[in-house]
Amino acid sequence: MRKYLGILCSLILVLSLTACVSDFDGSRTGNDSEFVMDYKIFNTTDSQDLIVAEGDSIHANIVVDDGHLSFKIQKDNEDPVYESEKIFFSHEFDVEIEESGTYTVTVTGEKAKGSVSFTVVTNQ
Repeated sequence: MRKYLGILCSLILVLSLTACVSDFDGSRTGNDSEFVMDYKIFNTTDSQDLIVAEGDSIHANIVVDDGHLSFKIQKDNEDPVYESEKIFFSHEFDVEIEESGTYTVTVTGEKAKGSVSFTVVTNQ
């Protein structure tokens, strides 16, 4: 009986320790004109709505120090205006917006370490 109790306790300990893996360790800031995250661990999905006017752009700065990152910029249920999957390198770019509205930026990390920044740039 003691043997089975010891095995059961060991099994419970192993299962509880594997469940302690963090999905996100970092900082996050977001409002209607920017979405910024800096993280040591990013193993989840996060999103932010940005309000963008026609002719404005969304400036993106993606830093991937480790792991993979996927992201998309999409208005409502329309096709994404920009999408990239499982990138493992840093990248900086601008997305020109042709139609005013609320654009959702969705970012998914897989064992990712680094940072992302999406900022609305007003065309003047």
